[in-house]
Amino acid sequence: MDLLHKYFKDLTPQQVSYFKELETLYKDWNLKINVVSRKDIDELYLRHVLHSLGIAKIQAFNPGADIVDVGTGGGFPGIPLAILFPETNFHLVDSIGKKMKVVEEVVAGLGLTNVKTTNDRIENVNGKYDFIISRAVAAMPTFVHWTKGKIKKKSNHELKNGILYLKGGDLSEELSDYQTATIYELSDYFEEEFFDTKKVVHLPLKYRG
Repeated sequence: MDLLHKYFKDLTPQQVSYFKELETLYKDWNLKINVVSRKDIDELYLRHVLHSLGIAKIQAFNPGADIVDVGTGGGFPGIPLAILFPETNFHLVDSIGKKMKVVEEVVAGLGLTNVKTTNDRIENVNGKYDFIISRAVAAMPTFVHWTKGKIKKKSNHELKNGILYLKGGDLSEELSDYQTATIYELSDYFEEEFFDTKKVVHLPLKYRG
């Protein structure tokens, strides 16, 4: 929790309570359904919570905005961002049932009212969103293909509507076809060694009616 206070100084008592409870809920559920590796559970705030919140350093989400987390896995980055932006609507999608079971139980355990969940592939989900968020579930060309037609027409944020993607390593080849992509180094925002190779990629997407 000290890590979160270090970089997010304006958390409300309610948000602090939610973030504290996250560890208890994940440790409990991880014993039943293993969705987070043991090492990662021991460093949950660094490797999962703070990493997820890296997106918030690049773009804060407006009240009433619609965000979809594709391939949310155990609920990252969607759940930490939903805590940070309680007036923003988050839709967490994953095709793996056991992972969504954990996500649903964590959301219910916290009592988050701004999160809905869907156990399906994103291609089968109807909806238009301000931003599509994810954490390295596929190479960018594949991810763009999966999420085609899911972006709202009107942009209401500083960044244009599109994808905000947590990724690591050298992305030059993967992003070579995307001239409009911007890479943000998370090491510019977080000083821990874990973030030395971690990035957020913003890729604006055109609206398709």
